[in-house]
Amino acid sequence: MDSDLVRESPATPSYEGKKKSRHRITRMMFLVVFLGWLMVWILLPTKMYKQKWTPKLNSKLNSTYFGEQGTNLLLFTFPIMLIAAAGCVYLHFQKIKGNSCSGSVSASRRLAFWKKPVLVMAPLGIVSAMELVFSAMFIILLIWSLANYLHVSFAHLHMHKQGEKVWQAKFRSVSLRLGYIGNVCWAFLFFPVTRGSSILPLVGLTSESSIKYHIWLGHLSMVLFAGHSIGFIIYWAMTNQMAEMVEWSKTYVSNVAGEIAFVLALIMWATSFPRVRRKMFEVFFYTHHIYTLYVFFYVLHVGTAYFCMILPGIFLFIIDRYLRFLQSQQRSRLVSARILPSEAVELTFSKSLGLTYNPTSVLFVNVPSISKLQWHPFTVTSNCQSEPDKLSIIIKTEGSWSQKLYNKFFSPSAVDSLDVSVEGPYGPASPHFLSKVLLLVLSHRQSLLRDIEHKSLVMVSGGSGISPFISIIREIIFESTKSNCKVPEILLICAFKNSADLTMLDLLLPISSTTSDISQIQLQIEAYITREKEPLATDTDTKKLLRTIWFRQDTSYTPISAALGPNSWLWLCAIISSSFLMFLLFLGIVTRYYIYPIVRDSDEIYHFSFRCLWDMFLVCAAIFLAASCAFLWDKKKATMEGKQIQNLEVPTPVASPGSWLCSGSGGDRELESLPLQSLVQATKVHFGARPDLKKILFDRKGSDVGVLVCGPRKMRHEVARICSSGLADNLHFESISFNW
Repeated sequence: MDSDLVRESPATPSYEGKKKSRHRITRMMFLVVFLGWLMVWILLPTKMYKQKWTPKLNSKLNSTYFGEQGTNLLLFTFPIMLIAAAGCVYLHFQKIKGNSCSGSVSASRRLAFWKKPVLVMAPLGIVSAMELVFSAMFIILLIWSLANYLHVSFAHLHMHKQGEKVWQAKFRSVSLRLGYIGNVCWAFLFFPVTRGSSILPLVGLTSESSIKYHIWLGHLSMVLFAGHSIGFIIYWAMTNQMAEMVEWSKTYVSNVAGEIAFVLALIMWATSFPRVRRKMFEVFFYTHHIYTLYVFFYVLHVGTAYFCMILPGIFLFIIDRYLRFLQSQQRSRLVSARILPSEAVELTFSKSLGLTYNPTSVLFVNVPSISKLQWHPFTVTSNCQSEPDKLSIIIKTEGSWSQKLYNKFFSPSAVDSLDVSVEGPYGPASPHFLSKVLLLVLSHRQSLLRDIEHKSLVMVSGGSGISPFISIIREIIFESTKSNCKVPEILLICAFKNSADLTMLDLLLPISSTTSDISQIQLQIEAYITREKEPLATDTDTKKLLRTIWFRQDTSYTPISAALGPNSWLWLCAIISSSFLMFLLFLGIVTRYYIYPIVRDSDEIYHFSFRCLWDMFLVCAAIFLAASCAFLWDKKKATMEGKQIQNLEVPTPVASPGSWLCSGSGGDRELESLPLQSLVQATKVHFGARPDLKKILFDRKGSDVGVLVCGPRKMRHEVARICSSGLADNLHFESISFNW
């Protein structure tokens, strides 16, 4: 009996081997389904698919319940919805097993080459070898599709007007097929912006790190749709068919809907270029919200069959967007605001104990008294393990919205409460930044103790780019308190404009606790002040700004609770599965018992656009019903937990070494706690200088040195070029940037 227990113990090698085997088999199943879905896209433009497969598939799959959508629902929609639902279950078990950061050291080393930057240039930014390969494969898919579409089309050229010339018919065919290729881009367009996605974590991605793919796909699709739209206008002009521009066909695509969609897309495209987005963010923000109208008219233009091809991305995005809307309707309980002389504020919220997140996560914040529409992302700086009931973010005044928020804390009337709504937090499903040097830290948590030579981590930040590194260092500080847990040496290089910004280093220590002993880790901080050549005298006004505001705890405010996604994968699985099944059920009922009798009795074709309206309405209705029920059920538990949290005592604020860092002298201020003393001792300030990043990085010793950078684009690109130069094989690069 005892031997059986030993064999079944989770600590035995056989158990670990079985677990890894199940892990590989599950991921292989996801890969097979995805490759099958991708193969359909590859075969779609071929002659064999159109002339042999399509008639057979339509005869078996297109029925009185689904009409002409049956084939595309099975081939294009179902596989991705299956992966999304099953992926939730997989991620749930990975999470409870504590094995979300899957893989080994050898696997990490095999992937090291593919993750290295190979292309550093604007406007693409930093592109790794893996991203370059997959981008090339996607471009090849588009070229293959266009070539096959044209080959099949030119072989059976159709003249749409009497007297039309062959070259004109070919010109029309090319314009039409450019639209088909743009639809391929749309099939992937919405996956990167689905923040609570269950698909992105399966491939080690987050929505924040995938935004650039959305940008690339958006630009590429707009180029293709511009060619499609302008090409048809030219064709109509050449063949004297300009009246087609105002046609809303009952039996075929609506040209007017396509033109409206194109105009809306042009507005969004014009304001999405980096220069416009950075200088006029609010213009970009508001114009980008017309995407709902864009999708609406786009679907009216392409029809239900093509809508089913791109439905998975849109379906999952609507689920995510509606869940975020439900979460944002609650007012979050704000505990305190720590105000720094660098015009930065650390906001600390109350959170439910069930809400977990990883370092570098992002929280979206809305302050209705400033703007009811604007949502801004901020990096979470707290650690959910050392601060189980608190969540903190840093807001640096770098725009009109953040400046208005900062000014609220200096209003003549005392601020004792502030209405704030949040979405998130969103971030990596595992602490991916630990995959190299910090695998040592996770080894204690995941029982992966082994002899690893990874010893060093270098973090390079510029200005407010230090925010994600604060969360990483807090994670390492917490892990260092565990027995038999090794942590790497850490070098933090931070560049600031003014000495007042040095007080952002205070945030390495949480306001709610002094138990975080920074002396337990090997931390070296090299701070560079670029616009001041010498330390400034201690300023009494600066000291006044180093203060904390504690807010009144109103029972109408609720702690931030776990969104139905990364913290509730099974709930998300239930929402995805039930909403999709409801959509199919509603669609079958409407088609069979409403549309089909009309077509049968009147012997007429049901209005092309009305079918599209039904599809969009049923998608939204199914998602609304499923997500609302799940959210209300989950809200009951969160409310009960919130009543317990509101009775917790508010901690007393700790002292801050901020004024010491600002003045450059420690003799005129007493630091009464060991953590604060350790922070001061670990910091070396360089005035009137910029960091020599090449020298600093090349001087780092060790077989593996993790290099993370977050800051201005120029800084990120410089570090990426150094790490990809090939002069130091021990440097492993990762950039943290937020292109919202």
